[in-house]
Amino acid sequence: MADRATPPFRADHVGSLLRPEPLHRAREQHASGELAAAYAAEIRDLHELGCTYLQLDDTSLAYLNDPRQREMIGRLGGDSENQHLRNIEAINAALTDRPAGMTITIHMCRGNFRSSWVAEGGYDYVAEALFTQLAVDGFFLEYDDERSGGFAPLRFVPPDKTVVLGLVTTKRGDLESADDLVRRIEQASRYVDIDQLCLSPQCGFSSTVDGNDLSYDQQVAKLALVVEVAEVADRVWG
Repeated sequence: MADRATPPFRADHVGSLLRPEPLHRAREQHASGELAAAYAAEIRDLHELGCTYLQLDDTSLAYLNDPRQREMIGRLGGDSENQHLRNIEAINAALTDRPAGMTITIHMCRGNFRSSWVAEGGYDYVAEALFTQLAVDGFFLEYDDERSGGFAPLRFVPPDKTVVLGLVTTKRGDLESADDLVRRIEQASRYVDIDQLCLSPQCGFSSTVDGNDLSYDQQVAKLALVVEVAEVADRVWG
């Protein structure tokens, strides 16, 4: 099967990368007033070029899979049973006037501050509404450990949506096995067509300036692994 020519791509990434040392120095210089204003102007010019691939980062829906988070909403006087439906409506309203030709995906994040996390639980609670009602083209789903649950909720994914499996963790430096990743992709394909699946790291590597607990070289190795597995198409998407 041919590789994907439009996003999300067979080998993709969501979120941040570790800040390189020159960027840390530039941040310090900016804080002290040493960084030239011209750099800020260049950044503004780059945003004006337009966007054809937008990745939304959402915690509101991912957190609601955790019973403790729903209990907290109830204690605060909210409607914990239907909050996910309201969140979906709010996101859809924000996307009403999306430009033609823009691909929009959403990342379901359970927390990522310095390799830590906030919520846990599979996608079962929000899955049917999430996959059938949210007006996005694809879903970046965290599946790097047991906190994320199983693949069964993917049975609700419509045939026109793409699922990017976040099987490679960004929370620690240990490198996953390519064979294990292939096996897990094949497991997911029992619930959603293999042609709808892509691969990525589970989250960003540096949701804050501090970064997660891994090195730059470990980050590069993980990104390279995602590409390696995606390129061996005859083993997975052949």
